[in-house]
Order: sequence, then C-alpha cells, then structure tokens
Amino acid sequence: MLYHITEWLRAEGIRFPGSALFQFISFRVMIAILLSLAITTVFGKKLIRFLQKKQLGESVRDLGLQGEQQKKGTPTMGGLIIIAAILIPTLLLADLTKVYIRLMIFCTVWMGAIGFLDDYLKIRAKRIAQKKGIAYKKSDADGLAGKFKIFGQVMLGIVVGATLYFNPNVKIWREYVGTTQD
Repeated sequence: MLYHITEWLRAEGIRFPGSALFQFISFRVMIAILLSLAITTVFGKKLIRFLQKKQLGESVRDLGLQGEQQKKGTPTMGGLIIIAAILIPTLLLADLTKVYIRLMIFCTVWMGAIGFLDDYLKIRAKRIAQKKGIAYKKSDADGLAGKFKIFGQVMLGIVVGATLYFNPNVKIWREYVGTTQD
C-alpha cells in the first residue's frame, strides 16, 4: 500500500523527502525485512505468552524419544506470527498489481488456513476431553485428517498452476534465446 500511495502521489506531482526510494525494489526489500523482524520481535513473545495463558499448548505423545518432552507446552497456532510477519510487509511494500505477489498472498493465506484449522481441531479435541473429565491423550485423529491436508495442498497447486498457465501477465523467460514469450 505504501508503494501504491507513493506512486499515486508522485503521479499527482506531490513529492516529499524519501518518496523516490519506494521506486527501488532493493529499498522496499530492506524495509520489509526490518519490518518483519520488528513484528516477530515485538509481537512474537506477546503472542506466545497470550497463547500459553489461554492454555493452547502442544500435547506430546510419549514415544520414548529423546527431547520430546521439551515440546510440551509449546503454544499451538504460533504460525500466526509467521503469517503476520510475511503478510504485513508484503501488503505495505509490494507492488500488489503483480500476479506473483497476489499468488504469494493467496498461498500464504490458504496454507495458513489449513494450519489454523488443524490446530483448532486439536485444541477442540483437547477441550472436549477436559470437559468429559478424562485425561487427554494426543492422537493423529485429533487434527485435520492427512487426506484433507493433502487435498487442500493439491487444490492450491491446481489454482496456482492454472493461474500461471492462463494469466496473460505471466512471462516465461528463455535464457538461451534471451527473449520473453507470452
């Protein structure tokens, strides 16, 4: 959005110090990296504490593996901070007219939704067990079934493939010829 705002202001003849920097992708990449780092640093610990306070921690199956108990209590839904650290800088600094940026946003949201649904179903199974007064024991059946995860990923692949194949804005660069083909 900042990129589009500065481009619109420049087209209107309004200039302010530093506004020309937004034309350069290298500047926007550096700002996006710093913004992403700031988001994870500032909000990461707060989100982890919030999730722990809400008792949204991982349950660990006892498989006798070394170090498996270290994961116990690790907050579920921690992917939220990763998605925020990706999407916020992208929405602010990327050229949203590019098909590749739109696909990246779509893929991130799609895969985030699959992960969120999986984690939500695990939390729900744990809470149902707690309400019944029985000890919760983690099983593979608690989250989203593997076949649905694979189905969601295959559908995403089909959407991305069809978009790249049929969209007229996608250019194929042939290195050995050095020309673009539409």
